[in-house]
Amino acid sequence: MSGTGWFRLAVAVGGLVPVLAGLGGMLTGPAMLGAESGADEDSHLRYLSGLLLGIGLGFWSTLGDPARHAGRFRLLTAIVVLGGLGRLFGLAVRGVPGWPMLAALGMELVVTPLLCLWQARLVR
Repeated sequence: MSGTGWFRLAVAVGGLVPVLAGLGGMLTGPAMLGAESGADEDSHLRYLSGLLLGIGLGFWSTLGDPARHAGRFRLLTAIVVLGGLGRLFGLAVRGVPGWPMLAALGMELVVTPLLCLWQARLVR
């Protein structure tokens, strides 16, 4: 498999995280996290889950020609990193969350930027 092929596979597999988490949050709301909430919190979580699903689908949309979609890939990465910074701030002010949230933080602040660097290298 070529470097581009491995990259596509990594993005396809990595994209499962936001797609599945986004779908899960949209369909089950706070119950996905084992939590209960009021209508406002439920609505907000389902909305953010829809955005997460869109981010995952956006990354998948770059798979056909990664070089041609460099701008989209970088924009999506910036959005994910901003979300990760928000999660990191929450960790600082509220304490350490459970392992699923820490894994998500790793995806947001480590894995996704590394994929973006890999994609930039493929474009060169």
